Amino acid sequence: MSNDKNVTLNITGMTCASCSNRIEKVLNKMDDVDAKVNLATEKASVAYDPEKIQLDDITDKISNLGYGVEMDEVEFDITGMTCAACSTRIEKVLNKTEGVSNASVNLTTENAIIKYNSNVVSEKALIDRINNLGYGAGQKQGTEEKGSKKERELTRMKWKVIISALLSLPLLVTMLDHLFGINLPAIFMNPWFQLAFATPVQFILGWQFYVGAYKNLKNFTANMDVLVAMGTSAAFIFSLYETYKWMAGATMHPHLYFETSAIIITLILFGKYLETRAKTKTTGAIKELLNLQAKEARVIRDGVEQMIPAEDVIEGDRLIVKPGEKFPVDAMVVKGRTSVDESMITGESIPVEKAADDNVIGATTNQNGTVEILATKVGKETALQSIIKVVEEAQGKKAPIQRMADLISGYFVPIVIGIAVVTFLVWYFLVSPGNMEAALVASISVLVIACPCALGLATPTSIMVGTGKGAENGILFKGGEHLEKTHSLNAIIMDKTGTITKGRPEVTDFTGDDDTLRLLASAEKGSEHPLAEAIVSYATEHDIELADVDDFNAIPGRGIEAVIDGRRILVGTRKLMAENNMDTGDLEDSMSQFEHDGKTAMIISVDGRVKGIVAVQDTVKETAKEAIKSLHDQGLEIIMLTGDNGSTASAIARQVNIDTVIAEVLPEEKAAQVRKVQDEGKVVAMVGDGVNDAPALATADIGIAIGTGTEVAIEAADITILGGELTLIPKAINLSHRTIRNIKQNLFWAFAYNTAGIPIAALGFLAPWVAGAAMAFSSVSVVTNSLRLKRVKV
Repeated sequence: MSNDKNVTLNITGMTCASCSNRIEKVLNKMDDVDAKVNLATEKASVAYDPEKIQLDDITDKISNLGYGVEMDEVEFDITGMTCAACSTRIEKVLNKTEGVSNASVNLTTENAIIKYNSNVVSEKALIDRINNLGYGAGQKQGTEEKGSKKERELTRMKWKVIISALLSLPLLVTMLDHLFGINLPAIFMNPWFQLAFATPVQFILGWQFYVGAYKNLKNFTANMDVLVAMGTSAAFIFSLYETYKWMAGATMHPHLYFETSAIIITLILFGKYLETRAKTKTTGAIKELLNLQAKEARVIRDGVEQMIPAEDVIEGDRLIVKPGEKFPVDAMVVKGRTSVDESMITGESIPVEKAADDNVIGATTNQNGTVEILATKVGKETALQSIIKVVEEAQGKKAPIQRMADLISGYFVPIVIGIAVVTFLVWYFLVSPGNMEAALVASISVLVIACPCALGLATPTSIMVGTGKGAENGILFKGGEHLEKTHSLNAIIMDKTGTITKGRPEVTDFTGDDDTLRLLASAEKGSEHPLAEAIVSYATEHDIELADVDDFNAIPGRGIEAVIDGRRILVGTRKLMAENNMDTGDLEDSMSQFEHDGKTAMIISVDGRVKGIVAVQDTVKETAKEAIKSLHDQGLEIIMLTGDNGSTASAIARQVNIDTVIAEVLPEEKAAQVRKVQDEGKVVAMVGDGVNDAPALATADIGIAIGTGTEVAIEAADITILGGELTLIPKAINLSHRTIRNIKQNLFWAFAYNTAGIPIAALGFLAPWVAGAAMAFSSVSVVTNSLRLKRVKV
């Protein structure tokens, strides 16, 4: 095999020698493949004949065995795209490149996200591939840098529109003369006069269409630039021919279409300007998030307090933050107390008290106390930057619903050119035999009314606005595909602890006096059990001063025993009391009721006498019942999944009106329970804390992680809900429904526009300049409709 190509693949998922042996055996059974798999390095060295087998076939074979081929990911900014045909062409070429597993090119964000094997193809090779197609590619720029570049581009586009409009105005006047018969000075109808104004519009201001058309045609593709260049050139050249006839004395009244070519170019430039300006508004969510950041930081260096730019703060710096100021970075409080408004991250409107050793989140607001903090996460590591990264990635990824539009866009321009040619021939030979002018007008109208842009923009603009709207409300969609799939959900599985409940026990009932509470909390303060911590916190809240413990003993499965001020205290179960000869019959009804309600009830005795009961429970979140009602109203089945015993789980379920409970499930069994519900034909979302529920989150059709500030479980799920606000879950589903409805509206009008517009133009019912105006504004209408999502109340 002299033509063999050698590649190295990084394999994931191997756990033992049998894994590597199996992969090697299966690959070597493929024709013209020689593979060696190394378990220690987790790599496969593969030699194959590229003329007989493709690398994708090899990686697919590995994937089908249940293992993965690790890929690198890079994001490029793309320049020079003018319509959906451009993005589709780049995407198609990249996906055919050896070593590329997936490439997604987004017309709206003007970027490409490429998953590739760096052992097979380099970043430079990918950039060169894009450049060879006639487009520009470079490393992704920061949002602010890209924004300022867009502003400069908008200014340049605006001036082109103004100059083009001024040059086209005298030509527009001649069109009004044709339509309404107004008497104009003879100079306006002079061919030389019209040629002088039309030429700079055609070949200077409209030169971008020629450049774009040339780059596409040399690669045997066609885009919107080809349509515009062909249509306007036909009108211009025909007018030049008529001018020549006039000069030669062959005609006294030349049929000139200089105004048609100039006005079409002006209208399309104007439409592109409006489209670009509207598209910049779809990225408003990123800008708003960036604006939340503190611009300066008060840092202590070498014992001196100084103001520096926030981006210059380094990990380990000590900073001073005064009331009313924003925290520049994620940090830990080392001195002082304050309350912090964390609503921009967690959605919680109530300020959170902070003291020494508590963590604070960058961009949140210090409300009422000066604190000294230690920087723990800076730059791109902060919680806010993590959120921005997720939103940017989500806006750059395509939703599956876009595939149909991309497929059509790839064939759209060649089909339109074909229709235009047929239109010309039918008019010239059948409808109006020998009438070059009528045939040309009809075919030009077909060329300029066709708009692949509207199809290309229909989905990504809605996805951008939808994901941005979600981020503003504390809902992070990891990608467009997850935003789309969420609207199909019909079942929600929710973890109990930390999701429906607060995840920390609280004292709900206490039946003793203050002295009993003092002894109870004093005894429990020596324990690290969560129930003990809840009791101590309860006593502290009631201003109970705790005493020293003389002796302490934990009794496994029963409770605790302690001696305080010479008094013997027992706290625990009925069995503990019975073993110490105490009668608890009078408390039986209360104990049973507490246990029925899912609470952990403990009896307290002092010096052999029963003094009361303390009941502790992981309490339900305040918004849980409201959120679950909203989910029920949306027609979803709600299932609670927990490792707790059945009675406790049922008690929690009754409080929030959940009908189905799956209790006593081990963490490793949760994923199997998700699959079981999926096997019933349901589209399932799993809601959990994103850490111990990770397998279940990954198994579900949509994984929803409940994030809390700096511990946002971004990697574990498809959607992250910032903070513990459960009402954001039905809001996320509602936003998905609204976004998909918006996308369908866009696609309908884009298809309807072209389906109706092209035949009308072919039949000769549209003047070319009217067709140009319609084409220019079709894209603007799609983007404007997408922007309506910004005003939607989720």
